[in-house]
Amino acid sequence: MNETINLLKQHRSIRKFTNELVSPEQLRDIVEAAQSASTSSNMQAYSIIGITDKELRSKLAELSGHQVYVAEAPVFLVWCADLYRYDQAIKLHKDEETEPAGMTENFIVATVDAALAAQNAAIAAESLGLGIVYIGGIRNDPAEVARLLELPKGVYPVFGMCIGVPDQEPLRRPRLPLEGVYAENRYRPDKVLEAVHTYDHAHRSYMISRSQGKSGITWSEAMEAKASRNRTHMREFLSRQGFHLK
Repeated sequence: MNETINLLKQHRSIRKFTNELVSPEQLRDIVEAAQSASTSSNMQAYSIIGITDKELRSKLAELSGHQVYVAEAPVFLVWCADLYRYDQAIKLHKDEETEPAGMTENFIVATVDAALAAQNAAIAAESLGLGIVYIGGIRNDPAEVARLLELPKGVYPVFGMCIGVPDQEPLRRPRLPLEGVYAENRYRPDKVLEAVHTYDHAHRSYMISRSQGKSGITWSEAMEAKASRNRTHMREFLSRQGFHLK
C-alpha cells in the first residue's frame, strides 16, 4: 500500500504522551507543512499560537473541560481563524473602513483555511512518529480564551491540538461505511439510514472493546447526546469578536 495513504488510514487520537520533547526542528517542520496547505485565494487566513507558558496551559486545560493532556502534552497549539491580518493588508491600499470579518464567505474561508492547515500539521506530526489530538473544547469558553491569548477583532480560536510522542496504542475508531459518505453525481438520502444502521453496529462493537464492556453506545445514540450539548454561545461570541456576518 502507498506509504502516505497507509499513514492516513492509521490515524488515532492520542491523549497520553511520553515525557520526550518535540524538538524545535520537528515543530518547525510541522508548522511549515501546515503553511503548505491549500488556502483560498492565498488568503492564509489563520494563525497558530504555541502555548509554552505552564500557567496559561493549565488555564486552557481547565477551560477545555479539564482535559489534562492539554497541560501535559509536549506541544499545545491553538489554531485560529484570522481575518485581522487580511484586514490590515487591505488597509495598506484603502483609506475607508473595511469589515472583512463581517462577510460570511470570509468567515467560512478563514475557518476552512485553519482546518486545512491543521490537518497538514497533523499528518506531518504523525509522519515523524508523533501523535496528535484535536481539542474542540477550546470553544467551551471562547471569550476567555480570546482574552487570555489577546486575540484582536477578526480572530477566533477554532480548536487546539496536542502533539507529542504517543504513550498509548488506542484502538482505531471505525468510520462510516464508504457508501454512507460517497455518492456519484447526486446526494443519496435513500442510503443514509442504511449507512447509519451499519455503522451503529460497528461503533457499538468498538465501544465495547474500548471500554472493556462498560459502554456499548451506538453512533446514532452518541450523536443524539451530542445534540443537547451544542455550544450555543458561539454566535454571540463571534459577533462580539467582529464577525457580524452578512
